[in-house]
Amino acid sequence: MHAGITGVGHFVPEQRLTNRDLEKMVETSDEWITTRTGIKERRILEKAKGTSYMAIKAAEMILEQRKISAEELDLILFATVTPDRFVPPAAAIVQNELHASNAWGFDINGACSGFACALSTGAQFVEAGTHKKVLVIGADKMSSIIDYKDRNTCVLFGDGGGAVLLEPVDDDFGIMDHILHLDGSGADHLCISAGGSLRPASLNTVNNRMHYLYQNGRTVFKHAVTGMADVSERLLKKNNLTSKDIKLFIPHQANYRIIEAVAQRVGLKPEQVFLNIQKYGNTTAGTLPIAMSEAYHDKLLQRGDWVLLSAFGAGFTWGSLLVKWVLD
Repeated sequence: MHAGITGVGHFVPEQRLTNRDLEKMVETSDEWITTRTGIKERRILEKAKGTSYMAIKAAEMILEQRKISAEELDLILFATVTPDRFVPPAAAIVQNELHASNAWGFDINGACSGFACALSTGAQFVEAGTHKKVLVIGADKMSSIIDYKDRNTCVLFGDGGGAVLLEPVDDDFGIMDHILHLDGSGADHLCISAGGSLRPASLNTVNNRMHYLYQNGRTVFKHAVTGMADVSERLLKKNNLTSKDIKLFIPHQANYRIIEAVAQRVGLKPEQVFLNIQKYGNTTAGTLPIAMSEAYHDKLLQRGDWVLLSAFGAGFTWGSLLVKWVLD
């Protein structure tokens, strides 16, 4: 028995922040952003709403699609680095708002690899036979932790979220395999310096803008290309597949150049690679489920297709999953 993706949904805010808008905020240009990242615009959630709002909308899309009640869910896994509050877990907020009274759950902080980590975790609950309907969410309100005076980060990130439903399926379908990695030596290259127990919020940390995301772009780029390509190649080889067997490669949408480099190393053609970075930028844990949902609803995936997922994020964390698509 495998865990199959039997429902997909996503939500992105209506407000757009375009490259032209950013030209008025920091020293940058539409041409510079587009050529170096592939991003044209990103979505921004209104200040009065938290990440859980997007997660709930994505989940409701799945429940409507599958014509099931939230009471049928028995586990909620929420990948995010921007929970509404540190306590309680965002999964609890989603559970309450959905009225998923029979579900327990928890948050997973795997940064941009968070959804990949949550998906593999959820699959193992299903495969163990202990859970039959697992909701896996990836969502982030990155606008809440981005310094819009820092042109190195503010051009990259946006808000959005997606979700999938995992259920038991035949052995010929579902989450077939995964490879995940963690290397904590890269922690300082992509991080938020303050706000945790080591450096609690203070006047000093706020004045020094230490609660915003910091990224060493060159180091992250190098490790992302190497890491994502390596695990993707290993996963295919391990399962006796080649790049020609893959119907769709859905990579973490961080930077078009990273995606292009990884695809070339794995031997994938442009038509095999799903891209929506131009519309949303990097939504962190939201990129993979948003992309999967769009690909499915745009009829790019059919039952029996091989799908390769890959992500890289802070930690450093990275990994890939191999999926045999089960939805018609």
